[in-house]
Amino acid sequence: MSEHNEASGTDLVFESRGLDGFTEGQPLVMLLHGRGSNERDLLGLHPYLEKSGAMGSPLALITPRATFSGQAWGYGPGWAWYRYIAEDRVEVDTLEESLVALDRLIDRLPELLGATPGPLLLGGFSQGGTTALAWALTRPGRVRGVINLSGFLVRAPSVDQALDSGPDALDVFWGHGQADPAIPFQLGEKGRGRLREVGVALEVFDHPSGHTITPGELTALSRWMETLV
Repeated sequence: MSEHNEASGTDLVFESRGLDGFTEGQPLVMLLHGRGSNERDLLGLHPYLEKSGAMGSPLALITPRATFSGQAWGYGPGWAWYRYIAEDRVEVDTLEESLVALDRLIDRLPELLGATPGPLLLGGFSQGGTTALAWALTRPGRVRGVINLSGFLVRAPSVDQALDSGPDALDVFWGHGQADPAIPFQLGEKGRGRLREVGVALEVFDHPSGHTITPGELTALSRWMETLV
């Protein structure tokens, strides 16, 4: 059994930056952390993403804590969005539960922010990128774009069905390390190829490093963000 994040009942706990004075229609970025980490992990990306000015200044950023405690699955003291099996396969029930938890959080944003957000940019690192991509594909039209940093395209019935049906217009930034030991570059390339097949607008950035986010990747990401608005 896995321990759920129950700090606020059935809702995901989150950290934020740039929400003071949030206004109606303001763009919002939501980033999901990787396996075994927590809601504070990606806050350090805020100044890099804000630099482009593409999503407004101050940049409004929310970083939720994942749904499950990772300890029962050997992921350390942090949290996880799903239980990983191998390659592009996960324990589907755990992924779907996290997607529904994101539904609840995103649906509550007008209440939480005091205003209805405008364009939503959803992304994450590793498990977070994988989960963000799955959410966007299975909830067409809900996001302006997806940031997938070192994640993969998960094999799950809901995602497969969305791809087979032909997803709505979707912009995706996919950065990946060519020496990634956790999520091999070849697995990333497989997912990219599938997205291209169904017409997803894909911007890729490859770097020679491992399972990490590089300065060059953030620069490329900021430039991509400028094309969205």
